[in-house]
Amino acid sequence: MKPYNILISGGGTGGHIYPALAIANEIKLRYPDANFLFVGAKDRMEMEKVPQAGYDIKGLWISGFQRKLTLDNVSFPFKLTSSLLKARNIINNFKPDVVIGTGGFASGPTLIMAQRKGIPTLIQEQNSFPGITNKLLGKKVDKICVAYDNLERFFPVDKIIKTGNPVRQDLLYIHTKVDQGKSHFKLDHKKQTILVLGGSLGARRINQLIEENLDFFKTQGVQIIWQCGKLYFDEYKKHNDLDFVQVHEFINTMDLAYAATDIIISRSGASSVSELCIVGKPVVFIPSPNVAEDHQTKNAKSIADQHGAILLKETDLDTFAIVFETLLKDKGKQAHLAENIKELALPGATNAIVNEIEKLLNS
Repeated sequence: MKPYNILISGGGTGGHIYPALAIANEIKLRYPDANFLFVGAKDRMEMEKVPQAGYDIKGLWISGFQRKLTLDNVSFPFKLTSSLLKARNIINNFKPDVVIGTGGFASGPTLIMAQRKGIPTLIQEQNSFPGITNKLLGKKVDKICVAYDNLERFFPVDKIIKTGNPVRQDLLYIHTKVDQGKSHFKLDHKKQTILVLGGSLGARRINQLIEENLDFFKTQGVQIIWQCGKLYFDEYKKHNDLDFVQVHEFINTMDLAYAATDIIISRSGASSVSELCIVGKPVVFIPSPNVAEDHQTKNAKSIADQHGAILLKETDLDTFAIVFETLLKDKGKQAHLAENIKELALPGATNAIVNEIEKLLNS
């Protein structure tokens, strides 16, 4: 029997790329001879991150359609036509046995052309509110793996399988890496450590919040691992001069960062929420208000309603110091949040998704 050819498309943000890589890694464990090819959008972060993970990738000339009139919108029809043609060529040459989409601009043309050729397709929707690409694709794909309930509003009910979101498998064992993590980041083992995450590109308002409260953090005697994001590193790297702060553009060893940390401040994109449930540490979620249907707030609220995290909206950040100091001094509250968020984890998500992909391959 010839090795399977697996085509995966997803990108734009870490929230689409890391689930795609987790799925690929699990398929590779089961089928070491399988051939993999990723399809991404040119000039987006997947063109760098996927090869770093050991997989080949091809780029499409594609971007999103803006709701307001822009030059990008004028070129959108040309980009879409170009991407559909290139996706067709990629599929004709690679001859995939299954095509998997994890969201992002490139997955649209790729899965559309796969559907037209009758190749089995599956999408993995991370959010409680799907993006436009997956909503369109959902009508014709064979299976839709989701992480939240009540997505029948958007997808055919007979195609939905609730699996959870794929997470990096190295996060399952962070409790064994606490000392290693603290040593890796050169932390004082006696101080509480705060991890600040704004997503792979960064979060302007969270970065501003941390900068505004540096004196507050110093008086609290904590140390900070601050992932400010690619867009903001040049602006905030000056704070590396402080002995209790380390500013990172990006953190490649997230398992060690999580292991070393006592409290986490984070956006609430779907992949981040899924990871933080696995990690099981106290979290203050500050959702981005600039996303479709305010889905980050919904993601965070689903955890906060179960007493698994603190939800602090951007409009309420004037209360941050009071909320945070209370949490910092209440070890019982920290333990309670950690225990509750851990109970919401779906650690078998990657396995469950690949089980569904296997069914498509075997059919």
